[in-house]
Formats: sequence, structure tokens, C-alpha cells
Amino acid sequence: MRLTILATILLFQVWTLKGQTSLKKINLNSGKYTVGFRHYTVIDSTRTYRIHNEFNNQVINRSIPISIWYPATIEKNNSKQFAVLDYLEILKEEEEWGNLPNEFLLDWFPYLWNTPENKAHLSEKVGAFSNSTFLDGKYPVIVYAPSYQASSIENFALFEYLASYGFVVISSPSRGTDTRLLEGGTTKDMETQSRDIEFLLKEINLYENIDLDRIALMGFSFGGLSNAITVMKHKTISAIVSLDGTERYNYAVLENSPYFNLDKFTIPYIHFAQKEIPEEVLTSDIIPIELNYKFRLYDSLKYSNAYSYRFHDLTHSYFSSFGVLFANRDKRQDKSDDKIMASYKILSYHTLQFLNATLQNDKNAKEFIENSPDKNGFSNTLISKKMKHAITEEFNYKDFNDLALNQGYQDLIPLYKRTIAKHPGLELQEGMLNTLGLRLSFNSKKIEQGVNVLLLALDIYPKSANLYDSLAEAYLYNRDFQNAISNYKKSLELNPENQNAIDRLKQFKE
Repeated sequence: MRLTILATILLFQVWTLKGQTSLKKINLNSGKYTVGFRHYTVIDSTRTYRIHNEFNNQVINRSIPISIWYPATIEKNNSKQFAVLDYLEILKEEEEWGNLPNEFLLDWFPYLWNTPENKAHLSEKVGAFSNSTFLDGKYPVIVYAPSYQASSIENFALFEYLASYGFVVISSPSRGTDTRLLEGGTTKDMETQSRDIEFLLKEINLYENIDLDRIALMGFSFGGLSNAITVMKHKTISAIVSLDGTERYNYAVLENSPYFNLDKFTIPYIHFAQKEIPEEVLTSDIIPIELNYKFRLYDSLKYSNAYSYRFHDLTHSYFSSFGVLFANRDKRQDKSDDKIMASYKILSYHTLQFLNATLQNDKNAKEFIENSPDKNGFSNTLISKKMKHAITEEFNYKDFNDLALNQGYQDLIPLYKRTIAKHPGLELQEGMLNTLGLRLSFNSKKIEQGVNVLLLALDIYPKSANLYDSLAEAYLYNRDFQNAISNYKKSLELNPENQNAIDRLKQFKE
């Protein structure tokens, strides 16, 4: 009897060891860059906050812990390679339990389980080095929004992987409006996290090695929802990555925001979804079956190239490094640890290719994200995909003005002719050109630009007395009296009752 029991225990232990996850087994193939890491806290003095577990009414300015991963150079005598435990030290701080003894770590937080396998993770070396210097150069940046009440470092393995390929990743924890705790995934919670994301969008301006023209948002779970509303508020974002984001599952929270406007969601969007939830789980956990197939945001997008993937071996928890390493498995639906690790690796690779395509303009990556999974070498039993391309938005006067601005308002007539050939529906209204031309002309540093805009306007509207009058005013402001007189006269030829031109010419005679 004792031998039988012992044999059973040994078999169980062998099975457990075979299935155990580890960073080594995930085997993310790092890029050429060494990865640096910093963690620090800044203060947002525009908002107040209270430490929940201090059980008092004392209010402080909102603190924003920030974690950042970046291409780096190592200082041999000072840099230290991180271990998983070092990341968990940051988690303790962000959970407002900074003084918690490490021996309590796996017992204290509900998403960390005290098992021999999880203890083994604590000593695992990771890819990041502290006390390292930013490598010279300009790098695209990914601003990350964590899942519900989660830490800035919840997806550290993915962050290190992306940084090793030349990206900067910056993240802060998901916190409630007034304390660490959120209300329950409400629109208010989403707006608070969105504002934290905006704080990071401001923070990246402090780094000279970050290319501010190449910014993506990435988020897991509730963070995906907050990112979706953030891109509707900001024109500076170039792409968005959603790791099983809640915008798929709780669209109503998104719609309730005063900033909700699908017409402003115009950037490339990729969403990676969990496997279909089994009927047993839907029934026992009272989950609407429509979550398996309904995706209102994706279906509603018009002006965004949108990509929707489903990972058939991943449930929701395993879209983060923490989930893969530490989460307790749900026997009703979770796949084996080997399949979970393999899928997380594929998820990371697809994320990298999407970011290479949208932020690095990489030709091969662009082909990759347009291909079907099987064409890229991935079985349909692992991953499936659907996609749609943006409806081309009508090219308007603002788009033309962007082109004009980019070339310093020089050579505007040839630019207009090239543009109207490509976009015959383009209409540059006389009043808009007149206002813009005068606005520039009355700026002593931009007089020439203003004159160029007015000359373009007259090329389009050659019989406009008002435009000749405005051009004359621009020349007058520039003390070019000869051209001012000439254009006042042209204005009067077209409109003999133009009192401004009459008065100005009278002043010249006097």
C-alpha cells in the first residue's frame, strides 16, 4: 500500500515537472539589443489619492509609479541583471505593501500561488539590467496599460522581448480614481486609467531617445478598454495592440464615455482574443454566450485597418507573463503548460511583427500582418484570424494644410495641382484660405508663408476682390508698399466699392 501511494506521488511529481512553466521554456528569441530597465515614481499634482490600507482620510497627490524598458548599454561595474523576484519587489510597492517580507509574497496576493513551481520562478534570471544607460539613437515607444488593478510589470517578458528589438516600453499600474481599488470596471475606472496613460504620453517627452512620431498603445484586459478610449482623444498615436482587451467584452463601458467617437479611431488596431469559452464555464460562471462571437468595436470600425486573432490554446489569464508563470490553472478549460507557453511565444512574435509594420515601416512585417496564419507558418488549430481594411477617408482641406505645413508653405500652387489630380473632390474654400493667409501674414516670422497661401487662393479664386485686398494687407504689413498698392488697385477693379482699398490708396497718396 505504501509503495503504491509512493508511486502515485512520484508520477504526479513527474507530471508536474513536465508541465511547469519557465522563462527558459517560453524561449522568446531576443533581438540584438541589450535591455535596460528603470523604475521610479513621479507625482501628478493635478489629482489627489489616498492609501487604501492605511485606513485614514489623509489625501496625497496622486503618485504614478513608472517602469520603463529600453535598448541599453551596460555599465560593467554597476549594472545588475534582474531576477523575477526583483520585479515582484516592484509589485509589492505598487500594491502598497512595500515592506512585506519576501517570504510572504506568494501567500499575500490572490494571483500568486504558493507552490514549489512558483517559488522556483523567483530566482529565474530575466533579460533586463538595472543601472544601464539608454543606447544612442531614437526608438519608437509603446505605452502599456495593465489589466484590472494590475502592476506595471505584469507583462515583463513581452516588454523585454520588444525592447531587445529596438522598442521602448513604458508602463504604470492600473489604479482606481481615489485609491488603489477600482469601482468594478466602470466608465469612471476607464477614464481614470486613460488619464494615467495620458500622463505617460507626457512623460515620454522627457526622453531624448524616444521618437515622439512613433507611438503605440498596448494593453491587456481592462487596459485594452482604456487604450481604446485614449486613441479617440489623441492624434499622436500611430497604432494600438490589445491583448484580449475588455473592449471586446464590455463595449457599453466604452460607449458611455463622453469621448467616445468611432470616427476618431483611425489607426491600425490588432486584437488578440482568448479561446472560445466552453459551455460548462459559460453556464457555471454565468457568462453570456455572445462573448464568444460578438465583437462590436471591431465590427463598427470604419477608418482603421483592423486585425482580430483568436488563440485557441490561451484563456484570458495567459496574455501576461504573470499569468503564464504564476496563475492557477482552470481544469475546465486551460490547455497544458507547454501549449500555453508556445502560444504566449506566438503572441509575442505577432505583437512584434505588428509593431514592426506600423512603427518601423518594415516591409516583411507588413506582409506578415496581411497574411493568413497558415501562410505565415502557423496552424489554424493554434490561431485564427480575420481582418478588414479602412474605408478611405475623404481627403479634405485639413489634410492639404498638413502637406503644405510639412513643406513650409512653399510651392503651394504645384502642390495643389498634384493633390487635386489625386483627390478631385478636394475643396479649398476661399474663406479658409483667406483666414489662414492673414493669420500667417500677421506673424512677423511667417509673412512669406502667408503671402504664399494668399497667392494659392488667388490662383483658385482669381476674381476675388477680397483676396486681393487681403494680399495687399499682407504686403503692407511687410512694408512692401509697391505690391500693396498694386493689389489694392486689383481689388478695386473687381469691387469698386471696396472701402478698405479706397482708404488705403488715399493714405498712400497723402
